[in-house]
Amino acid sequence: MDAATLPIISMAQLDSAEGLAKLRHAASEVGFFYLVDHGLGSDAQQDYLALSQQFFQLSAAEKQQVDMIHSPHFRGYNAVGNEMTAGRLDAREQFDWMNEERALAPEQLRAPWQKLIGPNLWPDGMPALKPALLTLQSKLSDITVNVLQKLVESLGVDRNALDATIGEQPYTHAKLIRYPAQQSTQQGVGAHKDPGYLTLVMQDSQSGLKVERGNDWVDVEPIPGALVVNIGELLELASNGFLKATNHKVESPTQGVERYSIAFFMAAQLSATVPVLSLPPELKARATGPSIDPNNPLLTDVGNNVLKGRLRSHMHVTRKHYCDDPLRDLLAKNFAYMPTADICDECRI
Repeated sequence: MDAATLPIISMAQLDSAEGLAKLRHAASEVGFFYLVDHGLGSDAQQDYLALSQQFFQLSAAEKQQVDMIHSPHFRGYNAVGNEMTAGRLDAREQFDWMNEERALAPEQLRAPWQKLIGPNLWPDGMPALKPALLTLQSKLSDITVNVLQKLVESLGVDRNALDATIGEQPYTHAKLIRYPAQQSTQQGVGAHKDPGYLTLVMQDSQSGLKVERGNDWVDVEPIPGALVVNIGELLELASNGFLKATNHKVESPTQGVERYSIAFFMAAQLSATVPVLSLPPELKARATGPSIDPNNPLLTDVGNNVLKGRLRSHMHVTRKHYCDDPLRDLLAKNFAYMPTADICDECRI
């Protein structure tokens, strides 16, 4: 299917009732759309993707210096096969960074999600990476906050209704991603929904991202300059299911082709609890509640919802940093509804 199978939303048109109606339809009926006129030009995006390629071209030793195994905050580099989605290993190489913060001392931890707070890891051999990615993080954060407020406004609710959950800045998590070529199509990243409010994806010229629509998987072909936006689980919760977090996946490229992308995830502050918005009657009648997956329960407390995904995706980091006392006891209390082995097979919390 071609790019037109997903809606194209212009930021420049979101000050009109027609533009807001189009945004509401895209977010509630599809859960995915292209965003244009957002302020981050195509040339700038290509520069960031080129910077991403430079990072992945670093030596194995330089990348291992910032391997995620060194970070209890789930920051840094992951080699191919070090992340799982839907219980299977992904065929992608990546570098994760989040809000740049100071870690709490062990005695300050009152909830296990507080261990997510901390500094990023930056490679010594590429000093330009840190300022560039922190600048990108700030730009994409502004775009997502703007889109979130427009989305809330499109629902007939005060556009600032979710601002209190964000505070001075939202919780953000971003990834540089490289999908190396495979001899046959493999799981670049398995089918999943994103846990936050909104996700932005910057793609190179290679296809691979697919969105579930009905019984089909729709190709999200790259459009120069456009960002791909999808609704996260927190917005599905906040709208009582009116807005849709949609399953998506990436298939590995073949025939010697690599794929590069940058994914940016925006959520409420980790300490926040997501409220249910008071929708007008005509929309409330169409809000049938968030989807229910017994293997992946949605949590309105943001910190636990985010931590749940991190623990499952990066088991090597979980085993090293989250199975010690007293953190093990905090995990057991916070995730009592989940099977013990789902968190960590080795320590059996």
